Amino acid sequence: MLEDYFMGETRAWGIFEDRFGNLRKQFYVSIQGVWEQDEFVLDEKFSYHDGETDQRVWRIRQPQNARYEGTADDVIGVARGEASGNALRWRYKMSLKIASRSWTVAFDDWMFLQQDGVLINRAKVSKWGIKLGEATIIFMKDASGTITT
Repeated sequence: MLEDYFMGETRAWGIFEDRFGNLRKQFYVSIQGVWEQDEFVLDEKFSYHDGETDQRVWRIRQPQNARYEGTADDVIGVARGEASGNALRWRYKMSLKIASRSWTVAFDDWMFLQQDGVLINRAKVSKWGIKLGEATIIFMKDASGTITT
């Protein structure tokens, strides 16, 4: 599922809300997915509403059917994912820059593939088990790479 969907170019739009439901960030992501030997590489380029930019490059392997492992520079240890039906759960810890500090936070992502190449992602972000906020991201394939369920 993961590599089938993200192969080639994908676009995404998202928001981050704090634990009180206040909108904190809006962003756009341009994603390029390619195979490099036995790793699937996702190059994510973020553009935030406030002008900030960021990049994350994931290196993903599939050690078992429907299970995934991934790394990125700001991910602590190994991200682990499991696919079932149209859903993928992806969990990891990340060093996240908040104001002038870096915090280690946990992400619990759920991705749900919809019709017409739309993928909905809800990610809960927590620290020490306390919810900090939630990101909602909508992914769409370009016209030449549309995937349908």
